[in-house]
Amino acid sequence: MATIEDEKDPFDAIVDAPFDSALEERYLVYALSTITARSLPDLRDGLKPVHRRLLWAMRQLKLNPTDAFKKSARVVGDVIGKYHPHGDASVYDAMVRLAQDFALRYPLVEGQGNFGNIDGDNAAAYRYTEARLTKTALRLMEGLDEGTVDFIPTYNGEESEPEVFPGLFPNLLANGASGIAVGMATNIPSHNVAEVIDATLELIDNPHVEHARLMELFQGPDFATGGLVVDSPEAIAHAYETGRGSFRIRARFHAAEAEKAEDRDAGIERLGGGQWQLVVSEIPYQVPKGKLIEQVAQLIADKKLPILEDIRDESDENIRLVFVPRSRNVDPELLKESLYKLSDLETRFGLNLNVLDVSDGMGRTPMVMGLKELLTRWVQSQIDVLQRRSRHRLDQIARRLELVEGYIAAFLNLDRVIEIIRGEDEPKPVMMAEFELTERQAEAILNMRLRSLRKLEEMQLRQEKADLLKEQEELEKLLGSPARQRTRLKRDLAALRKEYAEDTPLGRRRTTIAEAAPAVEFSMDAMIEKEPVTVILSQKGWIRGARGHADLDSDWKFKEGDGPAYALHAQTTDKLLVAADDGRIFTLGADKLPGARGFGEPIRNMIDMDPEAQIVGLVVHRPKGQLLLAATTGKGFAAATEEILAETRKGRQVVNLKGGAKLRVVREIADAHDHVAVVGDNRKLVVFNLEELPMLARGQGVMLQRYRDGGLSDATTFTLADGLSWTMGGETGRTRTENEIWQWKVARGAAGRLPPQGFPKDNRF
Repeated sequence: MATIEDEKDPFDAIVDAPFDSALEERYLVYALSTITARSLPDLRDGLKPVHRRLLWAMRQLKLNPTDAFKKSARVVGDVIGKYHPHGDASVYDAMVRLAQDFALRYPLVEGQGNFGNIDGDNAAAYRYTEARLTKTALRLMEGLDEGTVDFIPTYNGEESEPEVFPGLFPNLLANGASGIAVGMATNIPSHNVAEVIDATLELIDNPHVEHARLMELFQGPDFATGGLVVDSPEAIAHAYETGRGSFRIRARFHAAEAEKAEDRDAGIERLGGGQWQLVVSEIPYQVPKGKLIEQVAQLIADKKLPILEDIRDESDENIRLVFVPRSRNVDPELLKESLYKLSDLETRFGLNLNVLDVSDGMGRTPMVMGLKELLTRWVQSQIDVLQRRSRHRLDQIARRLELVEGYIAAFLNLDRVIEIIRGEDEPKPVMMAEFELTERQAEAILNMRLRSLRKLEEMQLRQEKADLLKEQEELEKLLGSPARQRTRLKRDLAALRKEYAEDTPLGRRRTTIAEAAPAVEFSMDAMIEKEPVTVILSQKGWIRGARGHADLDSDWKFKEGDGPAYALHAQTTDKLLVAADDGRIFTLGADKLPGARGFGEPIRNMIDMDPEAQIVGLVVHRPKGQLLLAATTGKGFAAATEEILAETRKGRQVVNLKGGAKLRVVREIADAHDHVAVVGDNRKLVVFNLEELPMLARGQGVMLQRYRDGGLSDATTFTLADGLSWTMGGETGRTRTENEIWQWKVARGAAGRLPPQGFPKDNRF
């Protein structure tokens, strides 16, 4: 009986080691395991371990295409019990993907029951669904019983499983793969088997073939869901040359019921009365249809796509998404480009040809390869499979020949053999000594049935020996000649290609590779329905937009203590330029303004304006328009409105100010204006030629008027021939025009002189 002293102290098992090195060591083991045994596909069969074990388990269950289906639960149970000790959900999810014809270009599992759909709905639980292998899966596993690959023990050592599948089907490129390991990832699209084989045959014939020649045969991705790849041939070729790149995938607009061929190809269905609608028949790979419809519906709800009225899903077994334009006057190409830009009708697929390679003899090594290198390594692996199959068959022939020669020796001495068997207690050693037989030959003769002693059997044995010797000779020639091996591989590939030819339902290309035409140039203005709007901005910065062009002098309601500051007419397609006294100018879309039923919203909720800054100008952006910008220091310049439009909430710093200077004047410059008038706080007026005002995109500007005390009060532009006008005081709203203004005209930067009689007391024009 053990005493307390005999019991080990658990703290004796603690290892004293630096935490960083212990963590590094353990994490490295995990990282290597994830890379080599979980996330990256093997170059030879294009499978990860979970997929390989799934197919192997289904083969062991004899789930061939001609046999009955079995419950998916049975398959999953076998996989996690015998080969893959992970969660049942992850194994079933992997199996479901192998059965989805919209996920895999060439499905490896045939499912019965609900295996999910392209809308994004999940498969039914594995107790409800059934599965079996497809012909493609059998092609991938062809040769497993012919000594072509090594078998390794399973995780518990009770069973064995193939290290890799030897089949000739080029699964890595045919079905693609994706996975995220530790510090690396892979993302390989699916391709057309016939094109892969064509490129491989070209490579076998000419190992030094140029990449450009391979791309002529190979073309590019062929996705399960079809669609269009719209990148240039050069971009696609470069991606496959380096093993890294990306492709733009677009939905296919196609209206099968359209009368005209051009309408059919453009996806336009004419409805009469000039009405029309767009039809999508294929969507980009890995985009759930349900999510896409929700996305477009949200664009309509948020008024981000105002030229689109509605989206309808009229799909059955084929996809049919109908897009209804706002009006028949909408440009179909503009609507398509808008949908490509704003929704997942155009997506990007990132190519990363990162695979596990064993050809360097260093174990499974992750490598990013170009197309030529990848095909070269795959051909090497198939030559290796061919050699192993041939050696295995030679071993079988040698063993069979040994027995056949023993049988023939027995037939030649049949009476003596019978005599030995009848007369000897131990006939085997006597026969071996007398007829120079091996133990296997003697054992086989003793196990012969009496029926085999007929004369016909002897003739068959001699024929079988001749056939075996002939086959043996052929195999030895094959093993001794690399040229013969390449020829045999080409013959086998050509036979495989017939099964997946362009004229077969499974083999025809689904994705069109065609460089997109230059995009239709459009701004978001083209997306906005043009309507008149009256913009009202209060003194405290509350902004709103009233429908239509209302009277600017209307009695608008404001919050208590607030009042009118700016009111102007615009269109919903216009941009509003909001200028703050710190020299920063912001851009607002007139369509984004809140309605005029309430008091509107604070403009600071829409732009990131400094809390201390005040608004000093609100104007409508006009194409090719110009603004006069002047600061309290008397400096200013002209700016083109296109140059000062801001794309973000932060606006654009246009006027540079120093010290306590503020931006004071923001006025539009009319096309006919040719002079500038500036008045200071000191009530002195100066007029000079507009040509003296520089055009800048940003800066302090030049001195417009000099002051001994005070600063700039106001500035404007006008036409000299028409005279200088200003608003009279009082409620009349009358203006006065001074035509004899020539006497105030001096060079820019002068001090000026007192204004004409009747000029406003507030020194504002």
